[in-house]
Amino acid sequence: MPLEHPLSLTRPNVDKKDKIRCSVCITAYNEESNIGKILDAMVNQHLHEVAITEIIVVASACTDNTVPIIKEAMTKDPRIKLIEQEKRLGKTAAVNAFLQVAQEAICVLESGDTLPHESAVEHMVRMFRDPKVGMTGAHKVPVNTPDHLASLFTYLRLQLEHELSLDIPRLGEMIAFRKVFDQIPPDVAMDEAFVEAITVKRGMAVRYAPDAVVYNTGPTTIGDFVRQRRRNHAGHLYLKHKYGYKVSSLRKRKVAWIAIKQVARAIWGVIQLVYVLGMLSVLEVWSRFMGWYDFAVKKDRHVVWDMAWSQKTDVASEKEKSSKLSAEANQTDAMASVTAASHKAQG
Repeated sequence: MPLEHPLSLTRPNVDKKDKIRCSVCITAYNEESNIGKILDAMVNQHLHEVAITEIIVVASACTDNTVPIIKEAMTKDPRIKLIEQEKRLGKTAAVNAFLQVAQEAICVLESGDTLPHESAVEHMVRMFRDPKVGMTGAHKVPVNTPDHLASLFTYLRLQLEHELSLDIPRLGEMIAFRKVFDQIPPDVAMDEAFVEAITVKRGMAVRYAPDAVVYNTGPTTIGDFVRQRRRNHAGHLYLKHKYGYKVSSLRKRKVAWIAIKQVARAIWGVIQLVYVLGMLSVLEVWSRFMGWYDFAVKKDRHVVWDMAWSQKTDVASEKEKSSKLSAEANQTDAMASVTAASHKAQG
């Protein structure tokens, strides 16, 4: 079946004097623990070239407090709107419900179990000033630490996905796209992959926005990890079979090459660690030998210390500097601030 759907809206106004307007969709199923936070994050996005005109939450047959939390948020910001589905029909049906009412030509789609960075929408949507761009996607960053096997697998997989996306975008969790179709076929489970396919079919570019960070949590059990990867792979194979589109993760050679680079990087890290530990051991042995020499030969008890003058400094200032550097390092890691390299990779 060809990937052809009628154009529903024209291109947005991308005059440099105007902001790019977008509609946001959040899909939710029993997200009472996160829906308030994601709405707060979306309402308080740091925007300069972009304007969010509506935030539409599609709640699919929620049985917890998701809907009451949304309704309370609606009283605080008129941009927040709610679509309630009586039956849980899947994410594709939820996205289609959003597409029927979305007012803008640029749409942002985010899962209800994620959290956008304060500048995520800005970094994604401003890329549409280029009329050749049809779809953009955020950089997924896991927040659960890799302290057990399943979380470690998730962490490594998303790191590989990030490296792959710098070369061949593979987008999910949070995407933005031009509304050049009316709906997603109901038999398609992987909505982001279908949007990517239709964008490419229309001759537009798919771009990865590494600075547009979206935080998520991965599976914490091996069973859930396999269950998630299984359904995703099945959906991608179906998309390839019926619609003739292959997502980047199905390009085995490319994925293998990136995996090899990650392994090489890890090996180099181990080599550096061994070198540093070796140098530390040498210095420690030398220092202890000199200490023995002072004690046994020179009879020097070091009652009056031979000062280590480089240690003498303003502790408070150094603490503040260290905290600032640590915060910047954490932000750099989360925001993937290898933007120069990544933008170069994307041309």
